Amino acid sequence: MKRVLAVAVTALVIGSAAQPARADDELKADLQARRTKLMAGLDAQTMFVAWSAKPAVYSRDVDYEYRQDSNLLYLTGIPQEGTILVIMPGNETKKEILFIQEPDPKREQWTGHMLTKAEATAISGIQTVYWTAQFEAFVASVMNRAPFEMRRTQETTEFDRFFDAVTGGHAKLSLVFGHRPGPSQPLGDPYEFARAARDRYIDVGLVDATATVEALRQVKTAYEQRLLRRSLEISSDAHVAGMRTAAPGKYEYEVEAAIEQVYLTNGAMSWSYPSIVASGPNATTLHYESSSRRMEAGDLLLVDAAADYQGQSGDITRTYPISGTFSPAQKDLYQIVVAAQDAGIKAAVAGHRTHAVEVAAEDVVRAGLLKLGLVTEATGDQFRIWYPHGICHWIGLDVHDVGDYKRPLEPGMAFTIEPGIYIRDGLLEQLPDTPENRAFKEKVRPVVQKYLNIGVRLEDSFLLTDAGPERLSGKVPYTIDAIEALLRTRAAAAR
Repeated sequence: MKRVLAVAVTALVIGSAAQPARADDELKADLQARRTKLMAGLDAQTMFVAWSAKPAVYSRDVDYEYRQDSNLLYLTGIPQEGTILVIMPGNETKKEILFIQEPDPKREQWTGHMLTKAEATAISGIQTVYWTAQFEAFVASVMNRAPFEMRRTQETTEFDRFFDAVTGGHAKLSLVFGHRPGPSQPLGDPYEFARAARDRYIDVGLVDATATVEALRQVKTAYEQRLLRRSLEISSDAHVAGMRTAAPGKYEYEVEAAIEQVYLTNGAMSWSYPSIVASGPNATTLHYESSSRRMEAGDLLLVDAAADYQGQSGDITRTYPISGTFSPAQKDLYQIVVAAQDAGIKAAVAGHRTHAVEVAAEDVVRAGLLKLGLVTEATGDQFRIWYPHGICHWIGLDVHDVGDYKRPLEPGMAFTIEPGIYIRDGLLEQLPDTPENRAFKEKVRPVVQKYLNIGVRLEDSFLLTDAGPERLSGKVPYTIDAIEALLRTRAAAAR
């Protein structure tokens, strides 16, 4: 998340009071509004705590590029590891407290600039900033009803409402526990902190704030919507660049390189997820990531790729013919997928749940596969052998963003619609050996041979507005005619 810091700090340096509101001011105001909404869901007896992500090892003494925890990024905008956020709604003025790592010149020589307290305030809008090393002392002080960093002779009522709650035995620690681990899985910071707090502060209760924070993240602010649109615009341009690059004889990684060059050229400093560039039979592997095959004439190329722009991630998939023209068999499956997505879009209206989108698309796929002879029944789950995954997920700070799928759709929610059909060799043999399945396999096997090794997925990112779902990735061609027209321009440019 280096780009978040770069944008914010640069704006602070070059800005002037005479200029209109800058991007960093907009972000700071948006962050403050998010924290205010979170505080509205807490009470005066609560201390909310959120931690930054830990570095992850890539190989031996080499780490992956650091990526901040999404919840902490959502609430603070701080991209730096070793950060902790404390929110205490009952305090008089210090309702928001930030802990950051103290700058270390020796470390900075190796890994770069570390935020000062002033810079952390400038990014987040949080006025009270301490060093991370002070966090434990802060917690112990507050739990012992002693104002932090104050002498006994000084008087303040700053923390009195929380102190009263501690005295009365009804103080609460509110933590974002997230996905609950299995009994033998390692525990993250919230769980370790909760276990230590339970041992030491026996009268303090524990509250899981996961649902509260995720509910806020599920509806994008106006600021987030602008960033998400820009993120999808960059990703769309990248897909078009990939389509112009793909050709028989080239390798999948050449298309991937063309796509990711567009990300970097436009300030999207990383991908949202590892790019999937899958040609021919590779397109039937849902998360194929090798990008090593030499593409051949007649292949379909399935490309699932998107950029992460300033913390906002979308998701786009296109499937298109390497040679420039869909074969009749490829068209058969592609037309079903397009029709399924169209049906899903019509169902994506405020008040519906994503389940309605899934069902609308499934009905189209069942009918389409039955017509082609790839299934033998118009109802039931037989179609799942070729249509194995759900088609809706939330997008935002994470490409598979948090959110409640039972919550009705409302303006500000962002999600994908991504139907896919994959005629993969060996799938029929995986079915249990029953009389029904033997009859099914005998009936469809000749048709399967016609469509074997064809994988088609069509995925777009949508933002629900008052006017309905807005296709944020619509500038990437997705109809057969539009795709073939773009590929013809590729061929003309090559001459």
